[in-house]
Formats: sequence, C-alpha cells, structure tokens
Amino acid sequence: MAPDTVSTRSEERQASSGEWTTRISLTRRILAVNIFALAILAGGFFYLDSYRARLIDGRLATIEREAALVATAIEIAPNRDRPRLLARSAEATGLRLRIYDVAGHKVADSFALAKPTYELRDPDADPIHIKLARFLDKVVETIALANTPPYLQEPLDDRLGNWQEAREAIARHTPTVTYRFAPDRTPFLSAARPLGPHSVLLATANARDITEIVRAERVRIGLVLAAAIIASVLLSLFLARTIVLPLRRLARAAVRVRLGRAREVIVPRLPERRDEIGMLARAISDMSQALRQRIDATDAFAADVSHELKNPIASLRSALEGLGKIEDAGLRARLLDIAQDDVRRLDRLVTDIAEASRIDAQLSRTPFEPIDLGRMIGRIARSQAPREGAPTIKFSYAGPGRGAVHVMGDPQKLARVVENLVDNARSFSPEGGRVRLTVEAGSDRALVAIEDDGPGVPEAERESIFRRFHSVRPERDGFGKHSGLGLAIARDILAGHHGTVWVEDRPDGKPGGRFVFTLPLAMPRPDNAPGT
Repeated sequence: MAPDTVSTRSEERQASSGEWTTRISLTRRILAVNIFALAILAGGFFYLDSYRARLIDGRLATIEREAALVATAIEIAPNRDRPRLLARSAEATGLRLRIYDVAGHKVADSFALAKPTYELRDPDADPIHIKLARFLDKVVETIALANTPPYLQEPLDDRLGNWQEAREAIARHTPTVTYRFAPDRTPFLSAARPLGPHSVLLATANARDITEIVRAERVRIGLVLAAAIIASVLLSLFLARTIVLPLRRLARAAVRVRLGRAREVIVPRLPERRDEIGMLARAISDMSQALRQRIDATDAFAADVSHELKNPIASLRSALEGLGKIEDAGLRARLLDIAQDDVRRLDRLVTDIAEASRIDAQLSRTPFEPIDLGRMIGRIARSQAPREGAPTIKFSYAGPGRGAVHVMGDPQKLARVVENLVDNARSFSPEGGRVRLTVEAGSDRALVAIEDDGPGVPEAERESIFRRFHSVRPERDGFGKHSGLGLAIARDILAGHHGTVWVEDRPDGKPGGRFVFTLPLAMPRPDNAPGT
C-alpha cells in the first residue's frame, strides 16, 4: 500500500510563499489579525469627513433658500420697512444679513439693527480641550485627504469688494454660495443673492453646531473603538494562550524526544482539550510512544541478530581453524561439512533478516492489487512436494469457488505468509500427518486456517512464537535449520495488510496446532450472501 506523500518542492514553495509569516510568532499574528479588523472599523473616523461634507452641503442649500426668501421679501417691501424686515429675518434664520450697493458700500447690516446671531471666536482663547479637538480635526482631515477650504479673513472695512461671492452674484446676477473656515476652524457659510440690478444680499452663518455634531460622533466612535480594541486584545491574548502555550509544551516534548536524553519522554496528551490541538497532542503522544517502541524493537532486533550470527560464525571459525591443524582426511571432511552447514545457516539467517527488515519499506511502496485468495492458497497446497529426509506429509485444501474471496494486497508477500505457516505446520507434523488449509469468507473479512497433526502450541507460548528469533523446534529438525523469523515475518506482512494472525487449538479437540489469519475483503459481502 503506497503511502500518502507530500512533494518536497510543494513544501518548499509553500514555505517560501509564507516565509514572512513564519518569522512572526503566533501570538503576534493573532493580535495583528484582530487589530487589522479593528483598523477597518477605525475607518469610521474618515467616514465622518464625508458626513460633515454632506451636512455642510445641506446647510449651504438651506442658507441659499433662506437668502432667496429674504431677498424676495425685501424686494417687494417698502423702503421704510426694509430695516425692520431685515432684522426680523436675521433673528428668525440665525443669519447675518447684509446689503451692499453696486458701488460697494454697505447699505444695511442685521448685526447693527438687532442682536448678533453668532460670534466668531478667537482660537487662542479656547480652552485646552477645544484646542485638542481642533488638532484631532486636522489629523483626521489630513489622513482622509479632505479638501481644506480657505480661512475667513474678516475685513476691517466691510465693503462689497471684500466678499468675492457677493461680487460674483451682482456681476452674474446668479446666487452664489461659499464655504470657508472660521478662525476657530468651524464652518463659515455664506450665500449671496442679487437684489435687482443695483444691490446684493449677503447672508452668512457660523455653523459651529456642525463641528460639534461631528466631534460628538467621533467621540462615540472612539469610545466604541477603544472598547473593541481592549476586548479584542484580551480575547486575542486568551486565544493565543489557549493555542500557543499547548503548542510550546508539545514542541519542547518533541525536542526532548529528538534529543533522546530521556528514556521515557512524557508528551502531554491534553485530555481536557476536545479540539484540534487536543487531537494533535494525543497524536504526537501516540507517535512518540510508537517511535519509542520501534526504537526498542530495533535495538532488540539488533541484539538478537548479533546473538544469532555469533553462534554460526564461532562454529565456522572453529571449523576453519581445525582444517589447518588436522591431517586426518575423514575428520577434515567432517569439519568441511560443518563449515558448509554454517555458511548455509548464515546465508539463511542473512536472507531472513534482510527480508524482515525490509517488509515495512516494501509494503509502503508496493501498490496493492486484487488477489483471489482461494486460488492462491489452493495453488500453494498443490505445489507442496515431499522433502528428502523429512516425514511424508499430506496436504489438503478446502475453500470457496474460484473468484469468491478477493482481498487487496501484494500477492508475493501474502504467498510468503502462507508458505511460512505451511512450513511451520510441516515441521511439526509426524510421519503420515496431514496439513489442512481452509479459506472462508465472512461479512467483511477473509479467514484462512492452517491445521497440523503436531503437538500443538502451549498456551503460554502462543504470543511469544511470533517474536523474532523465538523458535521451539522438534529435535529432528536439528540445530540451526530455522532462523526463528518465519512467523514474525508472517505477522509483519499481515499487519501491513491490516490483517491479524493467532494460534489456537484445533476445533475438533484432537492434538495439533491451528494458525488462523484474517484479511479485509476487497468487496464486503452483503449479509444475505451465500456462505456467510
């Protein structure tokens, strides 16, 4: 079964594309993302500039309409009533109303006829909080790239020539509006309207209330934004704490596992976490335990290999040393036979050891294919031939028809499993005994059983016989004819195919061993299928 792999080049591309983020700690990235979202909310400050512009446009339109009404009323009123009408209109509208003749002289002024409706303030006399608010106005308008109108230059000699909008209105005979800043940076609005061909009406107002409205909205947005920032930072720190600290604990444990300074490194499993970090912690913990078991198994395997190789090497060395010292031809022949037997034993050991060490790697690269399990086992049973110097053993096979039991796997490896189990059964069977192979199909797994007429396996040994180099052989096999790896190899191959193997007593109660292994079916059988 080929493993899922990730391309090294794709990993490098991903790392290079996100290199700038990998240099920043996770805590800072969480804070940055949340504060960036709040920065979008802070855009409400800049929205206030367009809000103020709409208020000013609306107020200019209102002043223009009011100036038109006042101009119409003045034009139809008798000359003696015009001063009183001008004063009452100024009080009603809150405007300062002035009339200039075509020569540029001021004819009438509502501030001289009635109480002034507004007062231009000196910015230097404002309290500190007003100055701070004005400074914030400048900052926001600068950042928002707002168009800044000119400041009002209050003329000492109040004449028509000092008011451009009034000159344009009387020259073009059309209403004209203008927006300026008062000295204290509040809107100063004006509207000029011709009064016949020889005079013009100028209406002005200091719309300080617009600035107050905008500043009040800015304070509200600022309070909301400040509260949101505080809440976001606290939540970000809490989130970072719940994410970053467990990850740091896992990273430190992983470093200790890598360094290997402690025999048993305890990786926190975080059982109280039911999220992805908890899953990661438990996966890393299981992985470290599996890694430790694999390291222990490798160490034990290396120790077993050295032990198993030591005996034939020592025997071979003794035989070769004896060949150089002994002159007797018969004894030399026997020593030569011993040396050749030791060489064959070493060759068998090295072959089995190499196969046992390569099983995991081979299975991870080998694509699985459908296998007719019954046909394969039947062919193995029919191919068994008598062996010279060994008891005569009969073989029988019973299983479903061709094509009835299919599994996914490596045919050579699964054939090796059956051959190892058959060799094991043959080695324990007496003269004239029988080895029986059966195949059955369950609802989702195939079951294969191999029985022999031998002495069986003691219950205390049924688990240990699958360990590497563990071998309890009958005396007739002689020393060194089996490596003790056959059953271990069979178990490892089956594990790579998601199968299991065990040994049990024969179901008929007679002496003998029964080895059973199961494999997942390639196509699960329905519950009502025949043979289930």
